[in-house]
Amino acid sequence: MPEPSLRFELLAQCPGTKARRGRLHTPHGTVETPAFMPVGTQGAVKTLGSDDLEELGFELILANAYHLALRPGAELIRRLGGLGKFMGWRKALLTDSGGYQVMSLARIRSVTDEGVHFRAHTDGSQLFLSPEVAVQTQADLGVDISMALDECPPYPCTKEEAAAAMKRTHRWAARSLASRQPGQSLFGIVQGGVHDDLRTESAGVIGGMKFDGFAIGGVSVGEPPELQRQVVAHTAPLLPRDKARYLMGVGHPQDVLHAVASGIDLFDCVLPTRLARHHTIYSLRGRINIMGSEWAEVDSPIDPESVFPQTERYSAAYVRHLFKAEEPLGMRIATLHNLAFYSRMMAEARAAIEQNRWAELLARYEHA
Repeated sequence: MPEPSLRFELLAQCPGTKARRGRLHTPHGTVETPAFMPVGTQGAVKTLGSDDLEELGFELILANAYHLALRPGAELIRRLGGLGKFMGWRKALLTDSGGYQVMSLARIRSVTDEGVHFRAHTDGSQLFLSPEVAVQTQADLGVDISMALDECPPYPCTKEEAAAAMKRTHRWAARSLASRQPGQSLFGIVQGGVHDDLRTESAGVIGGMKFDGFAIGGVSVGEPPELQRQVVAHTAPLLPRDKARYLMGVGHPQDVLHAVASGIDLFDCVLPTRLARHHTIYSLRGRINIMGSEWAEVDSPIDPESVFPQTERYSAAYVRHLFKAEEPLGMRIATLHNLAFYSRMMAEARAAIEQNRWAELLARYEHA
């Protein structure tokens, strides 16, 4: 079988932290890490085009294999040249296997060791997802990084339930690896809930398998921030040093920076785009509700310390008006701003690691 064409290059580590500066080499270009992935669940980041994302400086985005398998179908996307060509995206792509939906769609699915039977949320049709099906689906999509199928336990759950989901994830990981297609790059996922001993066990099992990268799953599923940070700080250093480390579904700027300092390289989260569609803007002074009356006559950018080329022509008063008038442009401007904010934060994190200025970076984003 041809070797997967994915390689992680570790360039530097910030003194006093576990923060890593690296490069992830993929078939569709190099990703400078640490890096944030905008979420394009159905092959689109809501309100934006692929050209917008490229202009914002993103080199890797995430889509969801479960949703794309439902519509328009992975086989159709394969016939049309793969997901990148389908969506006009020229850089790297990662797909989630559908493991998160095993948790989030609990009311319309049943799980056995064989796999997961879903009643599709779109039309009620039956969908079966197994490790083999998940890996083949992602191969059909033609993405740069595929994820092994895992079972993500909810929070709260008992330690016994977390352990059972972890052990099933381990069994599915072996099956995912066995069904990997020639040249396909595949990441394994560590589970274990909020329990350090389970996380240690899972990192040992998954980290000992021949995956091309490793992820921490099962966080940002309702647990308090302090428990999330405990899991990340405990688990990240246990993962192989020479492979990319990915924290799934995180998150708020300070949670991202905490995870970078713990040794994480890759992130994804819907927060910056979802909050943008609900009139919430990121700034260095904290999140702003642009619908507030205090912005009605502000004839300047929303945050003078965060002015980006894509949005600098629009005043806070104008953006507020767009949301009040229910004009879709308001959501687009807010989304551009929030993703530009995240893109800048990650670029500044990479520079801070290289220049040993981590404390300055944390102070800069203290209120974000």
